[in-house]
Amino acid sequence: MGATGSIGKSTLDVIGRHPEAFRVLALTGNHRVQEMLEIALRHSPEFVAMANPDAATALHTALVAAGRDDIRVGSGTEALLEAVRWPGVSEVMAAIVGAAGLMPTLAAVRAGHRVYLANKECLVMAGSYFMEEVRRHDATLLPIDSEHNAVFQCFGDPKGVRRILLTASGGPFRTWPLERLQDVTPEQACAHPNWVMGRKISVDSATMMNKGLEVIEAHWLFSLPADQIDVLIHPQSIIHSMVEYLDGSVLAQLGNPDMRTPIAHALAYPQRMHSGVSSLDLARGPALEFEEPDLARFPCLGLAFAALRADGAAATVLNAANEVAVASFLDGRLPFSAIARLVEQTLTDYQPAQPTDLDAVLDIDAEARRVAAAHLGLAAA
Repeated sequence: MGATGSIGKSTLDVIGRHPEAFRVLALTGNHRVQEMLEIALRHSPEFVAMANPDAATALHTALVAAGRDDIRVGSGTEALLEAVRWPGVSEVMAAIVGAAGLMPTLAAVRAGHRVYLANKECLVMAGSYFMEEVRRHDATLLPIDSEHNAVFQCFGDPKGVRRILLTASGGPFRTWPLERLQDVTPEQACAHPNWVMGRKISVDSATMMNKGLEVIEAHWLFSLPADQIDVLIHPQSIIHSMVEYLDGSVLAQLGNPDMRTPIAHALAYPQRMHSGVSSLDLARGPALEFEEPDLARFPCLGLAFAALRADGAAATVLNAANEVAVASFLDGRLPFSAIARLVEQTLTDYQPAQPTDLDAVLDIDAEARRVAAAHLGLAAA
């Protein structure tokens, strides 16, 4: 799911290195017809689902012209769900960005699949409900985010864990004067110093909201309270996260900043396999530096911690408001420095009760987006 995105492409690269172990049965995308066409011709799936109906029509036409009318093409949300349930599928890479990935990923969980979770919004929006569905349907959930995968690799007896430390690069504006952040352009925000990512995730990294969402995700994945989850800025992105134990031991997972490493780890787990990533050369690499995050520079991180501690539906509201804010920034309607302001205004004005089911989660998400959209003009001022 999300085959044309950065995680999807990295996953297909790893899979392509191990044709004896994996076969691609189904692919999903949104609107990138040419990219999906190339992927489909290379990996020969049985089914491709495009969320955008026009894109699905164009893809079908292109496949027929290429002599591949045997590859079925579907469109819309139902087609995404059909891909997850396609006959023979047992493993699903959940790499659709944002709230749009919740329902397809839940479908994979409910099918009892082995689910590789790259969509952190599932747990941010509906953590309690989502994890209960994992248990109920005996699904296997393996983290793909480099930070959570690193913690997973280092995580031992939960009773012996003092805290986990999620590392963050600090993004492209870590050392900029605060007054310059008002004039940040989308192109600057998407130019991450270490990682190749999609535009939305790149902006989240620049604001450190991405790290805030990862804090909430870590809470659900590892059953730890906010007070046992810390964030540490590590500009070189070599140490991907750490686990500190009660005896003073700190275990860290290191590697070059390449998403193929956590993807290969999860795909092969509990074994190991080649990922295509070059060896880490510590002798010739950069010195490893660390610093605490400045919440005046990165207010979105503080908002995420506050949402986690508030419990209720605050995390769902946080995620929805952030998606509205980031989309508005990328469209040129909101200054970069106003992203956090819009999220905070939405959290202040909309404080719904804890949702009791999935429909309530979706209703809260929709209302939070409406509240955030209504605040757009005020936040930009």
